[in-house]
Amino acid sequence: MTTMKAIVQDRYGSADALAIRDIDRPTAGDGEVLLQVHAAGLSRGTIHLMTGEPYLLRLGFGLRRPRNAVPGNDVAGTVVAVGPKVTRFAVGDEVFGIARGSLAEYAVAREDKLAHKPASLSFEQAAAMPVSGLTALRAIDAARVQAGQRVLVIGASGGVGTYATQLAVARGATVTGVASTAKIQLVRDLGAADALDYTHEDFAEGSRTFDIILDTGGMTPVDRLRRALTRTGTLAIVGGESDARWSPGMGRQLHAILLSPFVSQRLTMVTNKEHYSGLERLAALATDGAITSFMEQPYSLADAADAVRHLATGKARGKVVVSVLTARRNQADTSAPSERVD
Repeated sequence: MTTMKAIVQDRYGSADALAIRDIDRPTAGDGEVLLQVHAAGLSRGTIHLMTGEPYLLRLGFGLRRPRNAVPGNDVAGTVVAVGPKVTRFAVGDEVFGIARGSLAEYAVAREDKLAHKPASLSFEQAAAMPVSGLTALRAIDAARVQAGQRVLVIGASGGVGTYATQLAVARGATVTGVASTAKIQLVRDLGAADALDYTHEDFAEGSRTFDIILDTGGMTPVDRLRRALTRTGTLAIVGGESDARWSPGMGRQLHAILLSPFVSQRLTMVTNKEHYSGLERLAALATDGAITSFMEQPYSLADAADAVRHLATGKARGKVVVSVLTARRNQADTSAPSERVD
């Protein structure tokens, strides 16, 4: 079997557990395609699956070590082989979406988790978009953002926050973004009408309220968030980090859902849905210029561990992306499969 270079993790731990190795190239099964990976995006989920924390995640992803040794989900690349029952893609198509083990030269993805890459986006910009963009789109839909509303985006400079801010602006909302001092200009560049530095300003101090709050990260208590809402406003909690090592930090989400029926405000939580219908909506928005990917200088595959370390510091502006470039990509890869797999 032909080999490829990939980032491999044989144990849970820090980024020190990541190593680049030569491993067997995967093959596409029913309803799957094989991609030559051009770029892979990183998200907070990458870190959780790397560390195996919260520990409850290990029930689904491997108790002692990751079940999938190659990390990464966000991907952009070119279809080099299609499996049986694939109808939406052909060899040579440029696509983006969700794949298994995208931190590699080749990765397998389900057909229903891919869409055609917008010509207006580079592979790196497209690889930054799937997980964070889909989550942001779900948040905007769940909150029912409309033109003329006042929207507060907490974590506006993060992966989900950068897309949520742009999507809310695209719907005609007046957006205020919350971020750290170093990222205030990025929030303005996203189209936000105002940017709050959380190290100096308290969005819940009471001088203004918002029709909608999109909390894309952090641990702000629900009661504090409600203070910044109008009487009939909507709070949508998107994930959120916590110090819990055993179970995911879902306390705020559960609190919001249980409280919502008893208050005039609408309190909800947002979960992601990985499906091409959402990816196609993001592609259309990108083609129209309504959204783009804000990211730092891409890392090479050999430096993927450093990319993960940087993301873990919380200092990244926008998305962190790995550009998967090798000498073989600069030549005709005569060994690459280029036919339907039967």
